[in-house]
Amino acid sequence: MKSLPLARACQLAAGTDPFSWLVEELWADQAVGILGGEPKCCKSFLALDIAVSVASATPCLRRFPVRRSGPVLLFPAEDSHMSVRQRIEGICAAAHTPLARLPLYVITSSRLLLDRAEDCCRLRYTVAELKPVLLVLDPFIRLHHSDENASREVAPLLGYLRQLQREFHLAVLLVHHVRKRSAGERPGQALRGSSDLHGWGDSNLYLRRCASGLRLSVEHRAAPSPQDIALELLNNGTALALSISAAPASCDPLAAPSAEQRILAAMRDANRPLSIHQLRHLCRIRTATLCNTLASLRRQGRVLHTRDGYQPVQAQPPPPVSLSPPSPPRTGNGNGKLPFQPDLPADHQLSRPTGHQIL
Repeated sequence: MKSLPLARACQLAAGTDPFSWLVEELWADQAVGILGGEPKCCKSFLALDIAVSVASATPCLRRFPVRRSGPVLLFPAEDSHMSVRQRIEGICAAAHTPLARLPLYVITSSRLLLDRAEDCCRLRYTVAELKPVLLVLDPFIRLHHSDENASREVAPLLGYLRQLQREFHLAVLLVHHVRKRSAGERPGQALRGSSDLHGWGDSNLYLRRCASGLRLSVEHRAAPSPQDIALELLNNGTALALSISAAPASCDPLAAPSAEQRILAAMRDANRPLSIHQLRHLCRIRTATLCNTLASLRRQGRVLHTRDGYQPVQAQPPPPVSLSPPSPPRTGNGNGKLPFQPDLPADHQLSRPTGHQIL
């Protein structure tokens, strides 16, 4: 058996190519990565803004210069073609660029699955023919039938996209969701599914809702990350587009739910008893924290433990109010010893029982 080939570190090829950007500060050239965020926090708007900027060579969000422009290939798996057209028109109006001149191409197929060999081959042929600078897939959940939580099922899908990136020297932007009730976690760790998704990205973007609007966090593998950016969705007539907000970039995120709130919310959503394992998977908290919190909730009478698992205690209705008539007046003087004495005339003397002596 032969040993593995070796070389001294000083003999390795020296890199001469400097780090290059696709969109300065936001996305590295030929980078794969995730654009993640909660539902309804404008992920698709940001993905389209990046696509329009790369296709038109205009600054993304009207601030971040594009360093490499060219054709862009987009697959919007959830939105109608009319909705996609309206959003792109709004972004083009904000960027002052005509839509008709853009080399922005939309895959109009009703389905594209990365775990089907036929679909992967068709996507590869399309990329080879168009030679795009950027491929945008939105969202990841509509691109497969695999288990997102299983690394062995997610890894081949991400490996295929990485192969496309290396073979055709393009960037790949994958829109993805974060887990529910994950506001208090580090953005990359809040992505739904396998941790391979976070580790796969060369450039990652995360959108979160704050008390004052949207916050964009940026993460790069080989470059420093800028400060968080405050964004807002502006309506210019009938056109909608994201814009950098005048609010402080370090806006505070919405308060993260406590462990108790996450556990109770998971139970209410499930509407059935849940085991320790199921609660740990749904709430994404440590087993020790989960057990301590469940014990506290049981002591408070808010959680019930049965042989089927844990479930919230249903609130009991208040007892009915009695409307019975008032009881008749009590007789006696209140000490329960002497009977009630009616009012007597002032000159009437009470007779004392015989045989009693006043001391």
